[in-house]
Amino acid sequence: MKILFVGDVVGKPGRDAICALVPALTKELGLDFVVVNAENAAGGSGITPKVTAELFSCGVDVFTSGDHIWKRREILDIINQEERILRPVNYPSGAPGRGACIYKSGNGTKIGVINVQGRVFMHPLECPFKSARKAQEELSREAKIILVDIHAEATSEKIALGWYLDGLVSAVVGTHTHVQTADECILPGGTAYITDLGMAGPMDGVIGRKKEEVLERFVTSVPVKFSVAENDVQLQGVVLEIDEKTGKAQSIVRIKRKL
Repeated sequence: MKILFVGDVVGKPGRDAICALVPALTKELGLDFVVVNAENAAGGSGITPKVTAELFSCGVDVFTSGDHIWKRREILDIINQEERILRPVNYPSGAPGRGACIYKSGNGTKIGVINVQGRVFMHPLECPFKSARKAQEELSREAKIILVDIHAEATSEKIALGWYLDGLVSAVVGTHTHVQTADECILPGGTAYITDLGMAGPMDGVIGRKKEEVLERFVTSVPVKFSVAENDVQLQGVVLEIDEKTGKAQSIVRIKRKL
């Protein structure tokens, strides 16, 4: 089973990268399933029904998200009905949507996906460790393959969750910081891990935003509205190869393609 997991999609440049490169990569690599973190896909922050339809049409199977999932109110129109969109599982009871679900690949293999948000330097939610473990226990009743997106700021929190879930899930991948890390590995229990997938979007700015505006904010400390950058658009993530019978990861390979 080959799975592509892509980092945070940033604005229209990121969507263009997904729509141009995912179909080509699916054919080239023989992909069976595609997961994308899409919380920044609409104008650089949030997600809308129109954007979700666009990306689903390009071969994406599931969207994960994070702290920006609620930035566009339009998401509330579809998040309860659309099972392919996940918000962090550790939001309090009563929050719209779902944080974990089971899907089927083209050949009928069940794949569980869990989206969880960290708490270090971020808005406090319920415990990401306990919430992810509870979701894993529920999904494992039906699925051998389970993927986890840990949307978090602190590398230590992401690494800790990887160790916490080692041997219980197929992969733990980090999102949110938009900078692809070089620490991909398979942990002793058979769980693939990387601290951050990177992003799908423009690389000539600061994590997808125009560098001039970000620099003005850093230098003057005056609030500045950030716009999405435009050039050097890339798709970043990992390709996972997972044993369908055991759910153990066989390989994790970083991927970086230019549009």
